Amino acid sequence: MQLEQPTQVEGSTRESGWSGTVPSAIDARILGLVVVVGGLAASVNIPYGGVPMALAAFAVLVGGGVVAHVLGERQLRRITDGLVERWVDDGAYIEDVTRSSDGMRTEWEIHTPDGEIRIGGLALVPISRFSVEWQGVGDTMDASEAEENLDALARGLYAEFFDIGSATQRS
Repeated sequence: MQLEQPTQVEGSTRESGWSGTVPSAIDARILGLVVVVGGLAASVNIPYGGVPMALAAFAVLVGGGVVAHVLGERQLRRITDGLVERWVDDGAYIEDVTRSSDGMRTEWEIHTPDGEIRIGGLALVPISRFSVEWQGVGDTMDASEAEENLDALARGLYAEFFDIGSATQRS
């Protein structure tokens, strides 16, 4: 599935304002951390291999860190896309999905009539973390675990976020 392409089909019967696209959300703070750590680690190589070795180490470390961040961001975006798609399929009204800030967080706001749901986390493979927050209450888990159990996660969060009225009617 292409994340930049709308996931809704033309003529779909779903009632939602969401276009089907989750925007990218690169985190400048993580990229800055990657550059600083790469610089510090490369500076250790100056006494042993000289400046050329330090520059090569810096390039490898920063390149690897950027790739790890991009892969982590794509993983969190796939999770977000999968959750929103399943919620819309289950009947939730999603107005839009937007980035929550201007490049300083890997986080999205899901706009619903009942309020904002924030989904994001730490986007740095292999230690990526998935987090969700709604009405001031949040939860976090390993992003790989969230991706593996996406159907169960979507059902549980749907019940918590969108079935509030029907849950109080059953009580």
